[in-house]
Amino acid sequence: MFVPTARRLLFNAKSASLKLRTHHVPSRTLVTLKDVKYTATATAEGPGWNGTTTSNGLTVTMAVPKVMGGTGEGANPEQLLALGYSSCLLGSIQAVAEKLGKSDMAATAKVHASVHVGTPNELAGYGFAVDVKVEGVDEELLKAGHEFCPYSRALTNGTVVNVSLA
Repeated sequence: MFVPTARRLLFNAKSASLKLRTHHVPSRTLVTLKDVKYTATATAEGPGWNGTTTSNGLTVTMAVPKVMGGTGEGANPEQLLALGYSSCLLGSIQAVAEKLGKSDMAATAKVHASVHVGTPNELAGYGFAVDVKVEGVDEELLKAGHEFCPYSRALTNGTVVNVSLA
């Protein structure tokens, strides 16, 4: 079952004669930036989900997973999200651990992130859900790290996404 963890858009019609769809976004805090500390950029090209993606000297060959009809002979965006999230959350846990006097605990922590692809209840196409399991820390440290982590904030609260023509 798909459980949305990122921005959720619900479509509904106010009446049977209304042809426009209205967007309802549940109320919550949206993550916005007052200043930028670092910007990562990436470029994807080639045959869509089976092309290549590059970012600052890193090149990744992409491929649709076999279970979704692809070759599976490359990485996919969900793997990259799981890699980024697990790394970011671990770093966030270790950053807040120092302030909580729990640096030794955080030094041996492990973060396991799973990104699931499926059909969302609310929209057409694909969606994803994320499960994260952390070992080696207590509840206080996990909560503090989760609240500090940019990935957690974006996936829990939503973030501004600007898409435009280049």
